[in-house]
Formats: sequence, structure tokens, C-alpha cells
Amino acid sequence: MTIDWRSKGFWAPDEAVDPRRLAVERPGIFEGGFTWPLLVVRRDAVEANIATMAAYCRRHGFDLAPHAKTTMAPGLLAAQMRAGAWALTVATPNQALVLRRLGIDRVVIANQVLDPVALRWLAAESAAGWEVYFQADSLAGVAAAAATGGPLRVLVELGHDGGRTGVRGLEELERVAGAVAAAPGLELAGVAGYEGQLRDQDSVDAYLDQLAEGVDRLAAAGLLPGRPIVAAGGSAWFDRVAARLAGLRERVRVVLRSGATVSHDDGFYRERTPFTRMPGEGPLTAALEIWAQVISAPEPGLAIAGMGKRDAPFDEGLPVPLDVRRVDGRVEPAAGVRVTKLNDHHTYLSDGAALAPGDLIRFGISHPCTAFDKWRDIPVVDDDRRVVDVLHTYF
Repeated sequence: MTIDWRSKGFWAPDEAVDPRRLAVERPGIFEGGFTWPLLVVRRDAVEANIATMAAYCRRHGFDLAPHAKTTMAPGLLAAQMRAGAWALTVATPNQALVLRRLGIDRVVIANQVLDPVALRWLAAESAAGWEVYFQADSLAGVAAAAATGGPLRVLVELGHDGGRTGVRGLEELERVAGAVAAAPGLELAGVAGYEGQLRDQDSVDAYLDQLAEGVDRLAAAGLLPGRPIVAAGGSAWFDRVAARLAGLRERVRVVLRSGATVSHDDGFYRERTPFTRMPGEGPLTAALEIWAQVISAPEPGLAIAGMGKRDAPFDEGLPVPLDVRRVDGRVEPAAGVRVTKLNDHHTYLSDGAALAPGDLIRFGISHPCTAFDKWRDIPVVDDDRRVVDVLHTYF
């Protein structure tokens, strides 16, 4: 993989650059080899986040299968596996294909798969020894999987009212589980759920209690294997998963799928991380930042930065101005500066720090899951903003 004119944020108009050379030479991002906007990953922060989640799972007796769709960056996925992740989670068969080609031995697809082309490929790879799981929440999903002849491993999914996928109740959970268990070529491996769309602790706890009840019900019906998988846990409520499913740990493999923890953020997850409720277990640190240049200050109180929706996430909160790097290199807090709006390639800033054209703004982001996908190549930097590695993403 090389860096060239197709790599946003890198300035390589004439010849390709080997990322390994950057790791050796360690150029600073302000020294001319980069342009704006530029997304970077802070090495120390991301390494600390990976270690924090691995240690949390070890302390509480859970396995971690972090959601790879957050980053789809082989460098970060490999680091999570080295830290002890039991598996990696994906959202689609296409993402599963990427992980298969990257050599990830165990993958969970956190959705029902109905595409016969993808199902046939999954069955063939499973027959070849790959450990891959996917979810089912309907008899139609079971039938589509069974049509391949297998072998395929299936987790039945319990949802909740107003949520996305998953059966809506324990009777339907048992009906779908029974169909999986009875289908030739299919293996019922356990139960899956997702609590991340629920907005308060009481509703999360009630849902997780129902998930535990569903596991007990399927076990009593003789439908589950000896040590089934129970997979749940986004990045906002994994502490409640640990608390409410703790009673199952002796009988099942509880798997957390928290993915955004790898980079954390300065917005959505900063406000929602479980470590705010249990500070002694954390913390996580925001590892992503975008540097963008002020390209215009057209009227008093308004400045425009050359960054927009193509560069920064905006679905769960706008970017957060953190610092201002003046043209002469001085760095000041971005006191009073606020993002008010994003266009495709422009960011509107309330001018609390008397911004001037040419100033650089360091932005934190909100919601990493829609940040990584906007960048093909991402520098990893040390605390001096020198490049120590380059991540490549596969979206």
C-alpha cells in the first residue's frame, strides 16, 4: 500500500510515498508533507483505550469481540486481537469478507444474512474451517441459511420494541431457535441482542433481563449447546451488560461487542461512556482529531474552516474545536469557538478567539463510526504530532 495523490490529507502530487518510510522518518504534520483537512489518530490514546477495554473484560470475566465496522483499519483490528479479543464483529457479509482476507480466524456478523450468494460463500468458508457466526430473527432467515446445506453457525437475536432487528418476544425467540436447531446444516450457537438504542438505564436493564430469561428458556427447552454464546453490548451500556448478565457467566460465553471504545470521541461517547458511571474502571481517551485551516473570515464573529461533511462526522453531534494553532506556530485553547454548521466542504465557526485566515484548528469529533469511513489513509501520530504509522481503511 502506498500514499499518493489519491490519499486525502497527504501531499504527494508527484510521487508515491511508502508508509514505512514515514514511520522511519517521522515527519511532523506541520512540515509540508500534509495538507488540510487532516484526520489523525493519536497513538498513545488508542493504545491506552485498547488496553483499558481488554483489562475491563478480563476483570469481569467476559470476552470481547469489538465491532470492526467502527474502523475497518487492519492496523487497529490487529492491535485489538493482540490485546486478547476473542473475535471481531462486523455488520455485513462484505465486511466479513474483508476480515477473512485479513486472516481473522473468528468473526461475528451482527445481523441476519439473507443474500444467497453471501450465504453460500459463508457456508463454504465455514466448511473450510473458518469460525463465523451470524444472527437470525425470522423463519425466513433460517430457511435462507438452511438452503445452503451448511455448515453455518447461528445466533438467534432478541430485539425490543422500537429497536431495529431481533424478534419481539420470547415465544418468537424460541420458535426461531427451534427452527435453527431442527435445520440440517445449521448449528444453534447461542443468543444475541443489542441494547444500544435504548435511552435510559431502566429500559436497558429490563431488556437485558429479558435476554437472560430468553437464554434460560432456550436452555430449558434443550435447544442450546453446552456453553452457548450470548453476545450483546455497544459502547454506551456495556457496564449494564456486565451487571445484568453476570449470572450467566458460569454457563455461557458472554461476548461484548463494543467497537467505538477503540478511539472514543469528544462528543457522543464522551457523554455516554460507562466509565463516567464507574471512573475506577477507566477511563477512555479521545484518539481522533481533525486539523483544518481557517480559509476565510468574511464578517465579524464568523470564520470558515476548510472542512465539511466529507471529512468529519456530523450525525451524532458537530465537531468540537479544541485548539488554535496560529500562523506563527503558537497554540492556544479554542476558547469560545463553536461549530454552528457544516456544508460539504465548509465549517462555520463562531469567532470566539479572533480567528484569522491561515490559522489551524484542532477539532475533536463526535461519533467515530462515521469518521473513519471518510478517510482512506490516516496518519498515526505521537504527542508531538509526528507520524509514527499510517492506517489504511477498507470501507
